Amino acid sequence: MSTYLIGADVPAVPAGERFAALVRRGPILRIPGAYNGLAALQARRAGFEALYLSGAAMSASMGLPDLGILTVEDVCVFIRQVSRAAGLPVLVDGDTGYGEALNVMHMVRAFEDAGAAAVHIEDQVLPKKCGHLNDKKLIPVQDMAAKIAAAVRARRHLYVIARTDAAASEGLDGAVERAQRYLDAGADAIFPEALTSAEMFREFARRIEAPLLANMTEFGRTPYFTAEQFQALGFRMVIWPVSALRIAAKAHERLYATIAREGGPKALIGEMQTRQELYETIAYADYEALDASIVKSVVP
Repeated sequence: MSTYLIGADVPAVPAGERFAALVRRGPILRIPGAYNGLAALQARRAGFEALYLSGAAMSASMGLPDLGILTVEDVCVFIRQVSRAAGLPVLVDGDTGYGEALNVMHMVRAFEDAGAAAVHIEDQVLPKKCGHLNDKKLIPVQDMAAKIAAAVRARRHLYVIARTDAAASEGLDGAVERAQRYLDAGADAIFPEALTSAEMFREFARRIEAPLLANMTEFGRTPYFTAEQFQALGFRMVIWPVSALRIAAKAHERLYATIAREGGPKALIGEMQTRQELYETIAYADYEALDASIVKSVVP
């Protein structure tokens, strides 16, 4: 039985330590976004070893904009289902830490208890914005350093990544200066958001001696690079934060439009995951086998 929830392969090593080991091991750690338990299982079946929970994806799946509206407990609901479903280390978008130092410490403990392996915290003020939008406002560097120090103090195993959005307003020099201050405060890695060219990525990596995370979001300010290209630029991790949600949302639009137009979804049957495929993904038979009182299902 391979499903994590069943318990046959529950990892003995804490999630944060497993995540750190993947970063150290190399090659570049590929971390796709998975915004629910089913997506997490599908990503694991595709061979990925870590997953990402995007604030934008979580917010959008709740019908909300990514403006710092989610609470710590909202996010913990997502962490629990994704980490429990797949058993993989999960990197979580911690936005601005939900407040100041004490709030950040609460977030760290709550995320760890929910099953998170890693978190990134950003240096924007609230209400925060997507890192690829305009006119982001930043908190003073010393305030962000205090948040990072608080996160490191509160953690048991969580891998702490400091995200800086400074490149857009303070230039590469400002982003590098902030990154170094965050490393001095105890961050394990740095996430420079919304860099706009290969040269910027390469120069940032040359000047910062720490594991670096790249964000390959669609429709943003960063050109499209592959994981291998990011690795060649000096980065150790890459996320595709909202790709799965975008694909699913477009499919939803087509489905609902088809039902509204044709009175049913028959025209799209060929594009649907079959019942058998779904049951294989969620290990339906394995769950049935755990309880002899459940009669084995036969897929029609």
